[in-house]
Amino acid sequence: MIIDRINNAHLYYAVNARFKHAFDYIYQIDVHTIPAGKYEIDGENMYALVQEYNTKLKEQGFWEAHRRYIDLQYVVQGAEGMGYANINHLQQGEYDAKKDFLPLFGEGDLVTLKSGCFVLLLPEDAHMPGMAVGESAPVRKIVIKIAIE
Repeated sequence: MIIDRINNAHLYYAVNARFKHAFDYIYQIDVHTIPAGKYEIDGENMYALVQEYNTKLKEQGFWEAHRRYIDLQYVVQGAEGMGYANINHLQQGEYDAKKDFLPLFGEGDLVTLKSGCFVLLLPEDAHMPGMAVGESAPVRKIVIKIAIE
């Protein structure tokens, strides 16, 4: 897992050949006004999910991980807690290949992502997004799904 501010995105271009393309997409759109929905960037290799929601209590959250995609999650407005644990520290459920969704169970740490922050989540990074920081509050976030090469 990598957490940083969007103005430092260039530091991670060399980590994966597709990271620059993903960050360029964020820079090229109006992140504040683009409607919520799914946007193709490079077919199934890369696509964006623009999301708006209210954060939820930890009891309502669930652990997940992905095998085919890296998540780039960028918080445009608001703040949310993000649960994190290595998948080897959690009990794994049954992987759903069609949804690229691995449910996990157990305990992990919580970090706070504020407006202007992003997180890169790799296949070994279990995460629990959308957690309330204090009380439930609205969040606007862009999630870019980056196919693993």
